Amino acid sequence: MGNDDHRRRKTPCGFCMSVFKWIPVLFITAVIAWSYYAYVVELCIRNSENGIGMVFMLLFYHISLTLFMWSYWRTIMTSVGQIPEQWRIPDEEVTRLFRADSPETQKRILNNFARNLPVTNRTMNGSVRFCEKCKIVKPDRAHHCSVCSCCVLKMDHHCPWVNNCVNFYNYKFFVLFLGYALVYCLYVAFTTLHDFVQFWKVGAYENNAQGQLNSGGMGRFHILFLFFIAIMFAISLVSLFGYHIYLVLVNRTTLESFRAPIFRVGGPDKNGYNLGRFANFCEVFGDDWQYWLLPVFSSRGDGYSFPTSSDQSRASATTTAVASPVQRYDAMGETASSRLDGNPTDKLIDAIPFDSTNHQNHHHHQSTHQVRSNSDQQLDEQPDLAAGGRITAAARSSQEGAVFIEMVGDHARTEAEPVKNSTRPPNGDLPV
Repeated sequence: MGNDDHRRRKTPCGFCMSVFKWIPVLFITAVIAWSYYAYVVELCIRNSENGIGMVFMLLFYHISLTLFMWSYWRTIMTSVGQIPEQWRIPDEEVTRLFRADSPETQKRILNNFARNLPVTNRTMNGSVRFCEKCKIVKPDRAHHCSVCSCCVLKMDHHCPWVNNCVNFYNYKFFVLFLGYALVYCLYVAFTTLHDFVQFWKVGAYENNAQGQLNSGGMGRFHILFLFFIAIMFAISLVSLFGYHIYLVLVNRTTLESFRAPIFRVGGPDKNGYNLGRFANFCEVFGDDWQYWLLPVFSSRGDGYSFPTSSDQSRASATTTAVASPVQRYDAMGETASSRLDGNPTDKLIDAIPFDSTNHQNHHHHQSTHQVRSNSDQQLDEQPDLAAGGRITAAARSSQEGAVFIEMVGDHARTEAEPVKNSTRPPNGDLPV
């Protein structure tokens, strides 16, 4: 269940709160039990004229009810799990963290501890996410639930109607629960529609020769309220089920739809885990279609690390690169670092100022292998002893703080040989 026994408070107040949390579940269970009596006894057994039709009605009713209750019970009873010990920060490190004199020091401590952990999510200041209550580094897409008193993997939200957190382990069960609950309500509403209409016809139930309704007249009210409640729940479930189907197809949790996850490279991105509709669906429901409609666990992954859209783009670019060198270059576009590139910890690199105006004015008058500043009148040349040629380089800051580098040629030239405008395309040997 969502609240593990070892996490519950052993106090009278905590016990009362635990009992109070089960009230929504008991309410849903009571409604389902009453609907079973109203449908099976009052509608089918006491109000059926056709025996064969009653058998088929009861057959499909029990199939939908079984799938509905099975999914509901799995959603309630599936535990949120526990974060492994390798994610827990030792007590001495926690003491150092809380005594740190600056946020940068705290950031370095957390980054150093998480350097071997598969974490790509960050806080607003670029630090590794840390739970002060659980004393652990939060895995990607994990959040602390104040009701469950623990960090929950791929937390979607805490649902009082199931008294559990909707998370990585039971999200498939929760979606199936919504779907089968909608099917159950629609089936009950459609099969009771005829009797509901007959209820409003004057004198339709006056002559009850075949026992359509019991003599006390309570059967008609059971069917009437059954129709109303089925329609009411169906209307609310349509929007909720449709919303979670949308979240499944875009690979996003309810929390991520309101607050985008922040990646180490790329910053906030609501579509950071979007792999395409079918891949997103398989991440929740699994690769084997035989288990898609059954409340058995078949989701991909382990709940601690998730593929990102940048990983998919990088894999696609690699596949394209193997096909053709020219196609590889044209498909690169604006290069961007992958979220998993580099070390797992943050590296803050100060940007070097660059005089973009001066660079643009001289861009069309310079050689492909030369970059010069107007303020630099002379460049010192140093011979390169590498085989096959020489490379000259000079880096100098102008008054604006610009830095320029000159690289000349793939071949050797004499001092007297003038530097001519190169006729090679900007891509080297590759045609544009």
